[in-house]
Amino acid sequence: MFGNWLKTSILMAGIIVLFGVAGNAIGGRQGMLIALVLGGGMNLWAYWFSDKMVLKMYRARPVDASGLPYLYNIVHDLSRRAGLPMPRVYIIDEEQPNAFATGRDPGHAAVAVTSGILRLLSERELRGVMAHELAHVKHRDILISTIAATVAGAIALLAKFGMLFGGRGNGNRPANPLVSILVMVLAPLAAMLIQMAVSRTREFGADRGGAEFSGDPEALASALGKIEAYAKRIPFHAAEEHPATAQMMIMNPLTGGGLRSLFSTHPPTGERIARLRAMR
Repeated sequence: MFGNWLKTSILMAGIIVLFGVAGNAIGGRQGMLIALVLGGGMNLWAYWFSDKMVLKMYRARPVDASGLPYLYNIVHDLSRRAGLPMPRVYIIDEEQPNAFATGRDPGHAAVAVTSGILRLLSERELRGVMAHELAHVKHRDILISTIAATVAGAIALLAKFGMLFGGRGNGNRPANPLVSILVMVLAPLAAMLIQMAVSRTREFGADRGGAEFSGDPEALASALGKIEAYAKRIPFHAAEEHPATAQMMIMNPLTGGGLRSLFSTHPPTGERIARLRAMR
């Protein structure tokens, strides 16, 4: 667990340093401040209302102990084990097996599953998946993702400013044209790569944390194998309409390979399974 947090800290430091270097090269201190304020404002709004927005996008329906006791009781028991408040529980009418957690903090958290995952997984495997999602809540991964997205977005915004108005160094002096062009092209790409790496690291952390909450790493390993096999064959229509939310899922609901793997928000499933089985 400490290793994941250390790696996340290093990646977060890297993206902040990248912001400083790119900002000075393209927009100077004033440009950096404008981009960070704009990017931060947009992401703060998204962070505060993320649960309502995403659940509405996915047309998720709330369920309680009387409506779906099987799922509700699993979440209730795991929340108690993790020392978390009971989150709201939702179901999404989609055939692809998948799940996610959202909410700005443990007191405003929600977990959602597709109807497909309820049909596919055994009770033991479903416990493993829900423990993974509660680990995201426990680790405040929504906040970490928002910070990374804010800085990455600010770098992209700086690059757009530079392309529109020309790079400006400190003191409003024109920046070196060659350096500015290179930074405008490469900095947003590098920021995106770091942002995706943060996401992959937090997935490993949630796998480990979930296995510890449930006390059953094999259950999550088995669930991940099943989910990947079915997710490759069954479309997730709501995720296709809102691809930016794909990183929230326990498994990327959108297929893709080759160069797209560099920008993957999730680690390779085989590596996730191997790490979980090594915990036994």
